[in-house]
Amino acid sequence: MNLIFDLGGVVVEWNPQVICAQAFDDPALRQAAMAHILQHPDWLALDRGSLTRDDAIQRAAARTAWSPSAVSEFFDVVLASLRLKQDTVALMRRLHAAGHSLYCLSNMPHHALTYLEQTYSFWDVFSARVISCEVGLCKPEPGIYAHTLRHCGIEAAHSVFIDDMQVNVDAAAAFGIHPLRFENAAQCESALAAWLNPVSGRA
Repeated sequence: MNLIFDLGGVVVEWNPQVICAQAFDDPALRQAAMAHILQHPDWLALDRGSLTRDDAIQRAAARTAWSPSAVSEFFDVVLASLRLKQDTVALMRRLHAAGHSLYCLSNMPHHALTYLEQTYSFWDVFSARVISCEVGLCKPEPGIYAHTLRHCGIEAAHSVFIDDMQVNVDAAAAFGIHPLRFENAAQCESALAAWLNPVSGRA
């Protein structure tokens, strides 16, 4: 079975509400950061690789009336929030050591991808990866799932997609990929048993 892992919310922490709460004491500033940065269409453009970090900062500064340096500082806070989920990495390494094929499919902007590559060493467990900013496609768009299957050379029926967003696993299921909504590493490992050890997993 091929195991395809998302990154944000699965391998590294990703919680926009918590990020904003930690960055700002003022509720109005938290709301502005959510509406005008993390939930703005520009963030999807960053994920798609069609907008640079510098351009995104300038555009966000114009929307919020914050200084570019203040927006840049918030971007840095976002990067620092991408802390490793140690239990997920431990699970991936166990799965890899057991001979399972692991892949990565994630929405991620270039600057965040570079940060993760320079900060963490979990990448070696993946046989291949598909990152939105590198392919110009984003989950849950159908094209990114079709690209993942082609790029990784795997079949949907023999693959499980692990993501913390229901809309993303639903989109994978539409391609015949087994969906697994991630809650935590223990729940994920238990759910995977149904595919990796079908007899014991369904006993």
